Amino acid sequence: MSFQVILFDLDGTLTDPKAGITKSVQYALAKYNIQEPDLDKLIPFIGPPLTESFQVFYSLSQEDAVAAVGYYREYFTRTGMYENAVYPGIASLLSELKKAGKQLIVATSKPTVFSVQILEHFALLPFFDSVVGSNLDGTRIHKAEIIDYVLSELPAVDRENIVMVGDRKHDIIGAQHHGLASVAVRYGYGAAEELEQAKPTYLVNSVAELSCLLQS
Repeated sequence: MSFQVILFDLDGTLTDPKAGITKSVQYALAKYNIQEPDLDKLIPFIGPPLTESFQVFYSLSQEDAVAAVGYYREYFTRTGMYENAVYPGIASLLSELKKAGKQLIVATSKPTVFSVQILEHFALLPFFDSVVGSNLDGTRIHKAEIIDYVLSELPAVDRENIVMVGDRKHDIIGAQHHGLASVAVRYGYGAAEELEQAKPTYLVNSVAELSCLLQS
């Protein structure tokens, strides 16, 4: 396959953010007297919009969920952002794709400002033509909205030349909403059943498989 433009999710696709995100959620929940010592129970927060996750998993009201995101960011901006690691092989993959003339874009539900800081911290930012995330005011949080914005910036590119790479169903559904091909990666945080039910165009198990696919 040969795509001209490749959209990458950030969390669970380019980097493993488990420690930082789950500790930030743990910190926010404690503000509501909810003690969650098991960080593994907070893994479902990786990927989807945070406001929705606080409501779905801990039954917070819309108002409290919005406030919880504020508490989350207190820890995240100070410490959690850097409790993160680039998946082995990602930097070399991005380098090869860039050399091949591909246009690389980050499309994430994480706020753009934090995404840029993380990519900068791990020296990945130079590989990307643009970084599109959510807004700090809670708007543009759904993957379909984020991809919509990306497409508005690429009016001359045929959609059959664009692919979305991500580890959760939200990435796949967002791509399908816009008629784009998608690659689901199994090394991230989406359960196998979740990804298979989303019916991605391609499914890979590792960064090595992703590299072979995107460079074939």
